[in-house]
Amino acid sequence: MSVFVGSLVQGAVGFGVGVAAAPVITLLDPELMPASIMVVNAILPLFTLAAEWRRVDWRDLGWAVLGRLPGSVVGAYIVLQLSARSLALFVGVMVLVAVALTGRAVRVPRNGATIGGAGFVSGITGTATGIGGPPIALVFQGVEGPRVRATLAVFFFLSAVQSLLLLHGVGELTDRQLRFGALMIPFLVAGFALSRPLRRRLDAGLTRTAILVVAAGSAFVLIAQSLVR
Repeated sequence: MSVFVGSLVQGAVGFGVGVAAAPVITLLDPELMPASIMVVNAILPLFTLAAEWRRVDWRDLGWAVLGRLPGSVVGAYIVLQLSARSLALFVGVMVLVAVALTGRAVRVPRNGATIGGAGFVSGITGTATGIGGPPIALVFQGVEGPRVRATLAVFFFLSAVQSLLLLHGVGELTDRQLRFGALMIPFLVAGFALSRPLRRRLDAGLTRTAILVVAAGSAFVLIAQSLVR
């Protein structure tokens, strides 16, 4: 159910499946994380791209991926050596601060530095916790819906593949995690299929609000997840 809801949200907003599913999977069986949600993160964007690939902003995507590469390495190190609890708590608080500022009409400037920095943070949190959407999505909050979804779809696909390869490299990727990720694909497909009406509604000027709401929700999830570990 959490993957279904997350896929519904991500299909409409551009991110959200990790927010909904990662905490639930962690509570049920921490050994399945973060690789199992990475399988979902790799497949779901392909559905978005099938419909909106022409709207990808390749320049912004390049900066995001450039920042994400070293961030993923740091995230893999955290998975291997350290607990992600403190990281999740810190990122959750920082996302809430960012949402509070942007909610007061303070726009995050979208340039190479901010996009690359957001990609770096997303690489760390995405690889370590399975939730990498909020940092990068906040930078794109002022962009129209189709462009946000398409650009983030490519970013999340490349990010998930990169994280899976890194987790495999450090010995933290198991067949059981991959099998569980594959079992969630039908729920992913169902959620995305039902996101179309919501997507049209948000494109009528509500994309920025939706991004802020989902980002704030993800921050609370990260904080709660760090406190119950």
